[in-house]
Amino acid sequence: MHDQRPPPSPPIATEKLSIDRKIFFLDLKENQRGRFLKITEDVGGRRDTIMLPAEGFGEFLEALKRLIEFEAGL
Repeated sequence: MHDQRPPPSPPIATEKLSIDRKIFFLDLKENQRGRFLKITEDVGGRRDTIMLPAEGFGEFLEALKRLIEFEAGL
């Protein structure tokens, strides 16, 4: 059997953040299903990734803003 998936495409845009001992990569990518944000956390070589469809960017941002406001109020 051969893998029929195309090779991963390079990011359209990317950001890298170093916070404490963690590195976060935010990659805006696109595939046959549309655009998405790939968020990868690297801690000592161990990586965890989530994918966020572009349709959810606004809702995700609003939730993040609420959490930031909550944290600032503590």
